[in-house]
Amino acid sequence: MTDTTGNHSDLHALAERYRDFAVHQAADSSPTLRRWAEAVADDPGLLAPLASLPPGKQQPNLVFAAARWHGARPGDVDSLRGLLADRWAAFEATVRARATQTNEAARCAALLLGLRLLPGPLALVEIGASAGLCLIPDRYSYTFDGGARLTPVDGPGPVTIDIRLGRGLVPPAVMPDIVRRAGLDLHPLDPGDADALAWLRTLVWPEHEARRDRLTAAAALAAEEGVRVTAGDLTTDLARVAADAPRDATLVVTHSATLAYLDEPARHRAVEQITRLGAHRISFEARGVDPSVPPIHTPLTPDTLFVAALDGVPYALADGHGTVLTRP
Repeated sequence: MTDTTGNHSDLHALAERYRDFAVHQAADSSPTLRRWAEAVADDPGLLAPLASLPPGKQQPNLVFAAARWHGARPGDVDSLRGLLADRWAAFEATVRARATQTNEAARCAALLLGLRLLPGPLALVEIGASAGLCLIPDRYSYTFDGGARLTPVDGPGPVTIDIRLGRGLVPPAVMPDIVRRAGLDLHPLDPGDADALAWLRTLVWPEHEARRDRLTAAAALAAEEGVRVTAGDLTTDLARVAADAPRDATLVVTHSATLAYLDEPARHRAVEQITRLGAHRISFEARGVDPSVPPIHTPLTPDTLFVAALDGVPYALADGHGTVLTRP
């Protein structure tokens, strides 16, 4: 195992990060990951090796996915401890080489609520697009509160997403007219690649079999659509990717759970850069992450962790997976 020394303040901060994940994210959504997170937070012997990873690689989602990738049994603390003790080199290599890049197709429902506020046709560009599953919101079917249904213009497809809407939110009546779609990601994933899909499936939390099945079907749709995700960086390549948008289309730049990977100054620069493009921006980020979105005073619950906003104006709160949407 690598050197496990680290100062007390670093270990304390990392412990709080894992404790926060256990309480505010895993909670009742994934009892096994909650057990792991609580164990890490309370055990210096687990914290110390994780603290030796680069700060951006210490996040619970990535660490726990890598642990499962290498066979650790979810929720089994002894299994996790054994992995870190006996197979650290392989585990560390996976953590350093991989990223979370979670593609959650259900977040497209929040995207649709914003897109309907804009005039079509639309040119969609996504930052942090991963395998491009959130670039095809018009290829999925949706049911809202078990009743209202929205389907692709060519008929229902293999992916149906069930969404719960809070009071005051109305389901979209029609699909958006998307005439161009393109993504940008530091490390694009091919939805048709078996290894990439296996990693994306591992990122889905252990208890969430329905999400895992949906991801597999959505990846097949994205591969069929031939969504183009370009390798590149927001600060240097966004304008190039957006330049191909048809002139008669409304340019919309979207990002979901992406700005959290940037520091505060970089988040401000990202918002400014998108604004300079003359594009509308739909963000779906954890509360407090998008610097253009004003503070939300609704109590923080598992169903209000994220905020969807159009050009910095919130229009919905949501759980992290986008399946529950409420008014801000």
